[in-house]
Amino acid sequence: MASYNKVIMMGNMTRDPELSYLPSQTAVVEFDLATTHKYRGADGQDREETCFISCRMFGKRAEVIDKYFGKGNPILVEGRLKLDVWDAPDGRKCYKHRIIVDNFSFVGGNNNGAGEQSGRSAGKGTQAEMYPNDKEQAYDIPAPPADDDIPF
Repeated sequence: MASYNKVIMMGNMTRDPELSYLPSQTAVVEFDLATTHKYRGADGQDREETCFISCRMFGKRAEVIDKYFGKGNPILVEGRLKLDVWDAPDGRKCYKHRIIVDNFSFVGGNNNGAGEQSGRSAGKGTQAEMYPNDKEQAYDIPAPPADDDIPF
């Protein structure tokens, strides 16, 4: 049986990322995304439909998400869908789809409209601090790999 599970989603974070560590010391970050679909209904009225989805990423890059992203920041994620199932305290079954993130990309720059990140801890700043101007990135942001380091 053939199967393919790939998700690409771009949206804004609805809350600050939450970083934790597994007993093996592997970093895990969890965050939620919101995307909005705008359309015109049959009655001619403009409508919006917002989709909220939880995301989880493992490894060193999870720490990067925690360090550089906050509530309201745009992000593009690639990964796979996973269905979480659990029993609620009242005995009913609960279900939730989540994206297990394999890869992510920064979206926008210093003018992305995200403004200041609320409630962020030390070392986490505003978009203006992360991207001081259009031609130069802050020193603590990792530079993209050189052409020789690209694996394809």
